[in-house]
Amino acid sequence: MSTVISREQAAENARRVLDRARARRDALPIREAAEQAAVGSFQSADEIELTLRRLRRAARAERPVAPLAPAVRAA
Repeated sequence: MSTVISREQAAENARRVLDRARARRDALPIREAAEQAAVGSFQSADEIELTLRRLRRAARAERPVAPLAPAVRAA
């Protein structure tokens, strides 16, 4: 028996699954992620590792810095 769900619910379910997959992927050490990504790829694990490191550095550089708390600024 199949259940019909709304388009919005289907999109929400898909977002939830993708968010969990991204969290698992981002929790992996870079080398392990590169080795997994290299399976069936034309790139080597070393090439993928370099790309991942470059992307993570760029993401850190673009991340906004949180403003200091008022107590820290007063010190």
